[in-house]
Amino acid sequence: MQIQIPSKEIIEEKKQLVLDRIYKYHLKKMAGSKGNIFLISNTYPGVWLEHVYDAVSWVNYDKSDPSISVNQIKLFLNRQKPDGQFPCYVIDPDKKTGFKNLVGYSQIQECVSFARLCLETCIQNNDTDLLKECYEKCVKWDKWLTENRMTLKTGLIEMFCGFDTGHDNSGRFETIKHKNNFSDDAKDYPHDDNLLPFITPDMNAVFYGSRNALSVMAGKLGLENEAHEWKRAAHDVKKRLIETCYDEFDEFFYDVDSHGNKIKCKSISITNLFCESLLDMDMAKRIFKRYLNNPNEFDTPYPYPAVSISDPSWKQNLPGNSWGFYSQGLTSLRSLRWMDKYGFSEQLEKNMKAWISAWCLTDKINFGQELHPITAQPSTCGNWYSSTMLFFIHSLKRLGL
Repeated sequence: MQIQIPSKEIIEEKKQLVLDRIYKYHLKKMAGSKGNIFLISNTYPGVWLEHVYDAVSWVNYDKSDPSISVNQIKLFLNRQKPDGQFPCYVIDPDKKTGFKNLVGYSQIQECVSFARLCLETCIQNNDTDLLKECYEKCVKWDKWLTENRMTLKTGLIEMFCGFDTGHDNSGRFETIKHKNNFSDDAKDYPHDDNLLPFITPDMNAVFYGSRNALSVMAGKLGLENEAHEWKRAAHDVKKRLIETCYDEFDEFFYDVDSHGNKIKCKSISITNLFCESLLDMDMAKRIFKRYLNNPNEFDTPYPYPAVSISDPSWKQNLPGNSWGFYSQGLTSLRSLRWMDKYGFSEQLEKNMKAWISAWCLTDKINFGQELHPITAQPSTCGNWYSSTMLFFIHSLKRLGL
């Protein structure tokens, strides 16, 4: 399918709308922050742990105020519980919302390694003191995960509810009771579900990425023995994840239930393994060619759908916020973290052109959370969504548009 690139005038108009929106509504102080953070949208009035990358990505785009990424990670560093648990979200207290808790601890939802984002923030700001704080607090987070989310004793962390992954309404979770969350405390065990907990590739890819980041942090702090131990611990996660979740015939990673059965839903969670650099180059190229560069799987006209279009669970089950159907702005923005690294730059730029075209040529919603992967029709969710806007402006900058 040939993607129509809009005129320079339309692109410039949309770009200015996005930048005006970001500067006016998204870069703000919130919840006692020392300076500006990067807010998500009115639909999600605050910052989720997985959206810490928004601020890091913004600072990569506009380096005039790198403290924005510091303020973003501090939202979570400063709200870490004594036992090491980080919150999954922090809600803007000035907004009237239906959220029971302004600071949530009900799920994990660390879809990009927080330790890695902390490391990148410290590099952006050349801040060694902050690096020491990040290291100490992310070590405590690793300890919390190992103590509370390794009940099956596999050496891998576990999903207790669907919201742990951030994949709302995904076909991955058709068989479980707790598709969302079920407690205000993420350490509470799902006793009433025979299939949970799951071992999931995406959560453990993040776990792997965090241990690698801790290794780098320790090295920068002169803690050579600890750096070596974290590297070894990361390698152990990688080895166990491949042994547990990888299907050699399918060349794909699947969720595994508490009985050891693979849940064969071809989810876009596969990209987390690329994002956290868990895959060796040979395996990455095989998976990419067979699935992510295949128009019968994930390489749709407006990629990447949250579930492969060949999967029986791929269906338009909701008008919005569906990780069972739509191509997500979050997935697109995170592709900046891995596609060049693995040598898929040409495909990345093709994807960029598709998303630029889609958001320039629709008037139904302004830079929403999701696109129909075939038609580019936006879903009803997340008007002025941070990840989509960020991917749009990064794409324009890269392509010289």
